Amino acid sequence: MKYRVSAYPIQELGQRSNQEDSIYPPFSEKPSNGDIFILCDGMGGHAAGEVASQTVCEAMSKYLEEHSPDSDVFGEENFDAVLDAAYDALDAHDTDDVKKMGTTLTFVKFHAEGCFTAHIGDSRIYHIRPSEKRILHVSRDHSLVNDLVELGEMTPAEAKVSHQKNVITRAMQPHQESRPKADCINLTDLKAGDYIYMCSDGMLEEMEDRELVNILTLSLPDQMKVAALKGATKDNRDNHSAYLIRIVYVGEEATKTPDMDSIENNGTRTGKTRTIWLVALVLFLILLVVYFFFQVVGDS
Repeated sequence: MKYRVSAYPIQELGQRSNQEDSIYPPFSEKPSNGDIFILCDGMGGHAAGEVASQTVCEAMSKYLEEHSPDSDVFGEENFDAVLDAAYDALDAHDTDDVKKMGTTLTFVKFHAEGCFTAHIGDSRIYHIRPSEKRILHVSRDHSLVNDLVELGEMTPAEAKVSHQKNVITRAMQPHQESRPKADCINLTDLKAGDYIYMCSDGMLEEMEDRELVNILTLSLPDQMKVAALKGATKDNRDNHSAYLIRIVYVGEEATKTPDMDSIENNGTRTGKTRTIWLVALVLFLILLVVYFFFQVVGDS
């Protein structure tokens, strides 16, 4: 199966003095149509979190660029090799501080058998179907409050305002005794028009899932949906980053989504073709009139 996507990034500073979120592909005003997306939310104090998130993003993307899979299918074995490369890079950047730097991870890879997703920490991955106005899948937060909610010791409303809401139970850090594994899921029920939305927890500071679905089901271009997401999170305190990935095409053959230039060029070519046919028709009619004129003159 072939997939064509169009992805728009969000990367906002919030009310912080430095940006500890990192994304791949790097931020650009133009949408990406690649098949790999990575988002990391760093932690560990000023600069340290930024180093951790950038290190993981760069190490994973570099490894994938240099090591092509043997097939069009990407699975957990492939991902584990990528993850090990990221942990090795973190170890190499360790400063031996008592408070270790660290980062969350969300990873998305489109391949022949769907969309492979992996996450560590409380940054999330959503699969949303606007045509049905619902969330088909959302990753499970590796956080203390989420564990307490699942145990029935805290309500979701209490978790939202708890002073422990930023305590995560799984993260990528250097020189850990046991390297935490990612939760991996391969999404296969993919349709054109669906969204894969990956975001740091800063995007969800004041946003409920219901509001996210409402924005993505609006009959608006993706750029305006991104603007709506930014508007809904403009007062958030934490850094907040995301990738809004729309699935444009699902099928046996990949097709290029026409851009405005190609549409205009097609329109120009169509206009020229119509002009040529119109001139030819006029000339034909003139010749026909001349022919009948000489026929009449000849008969007379």
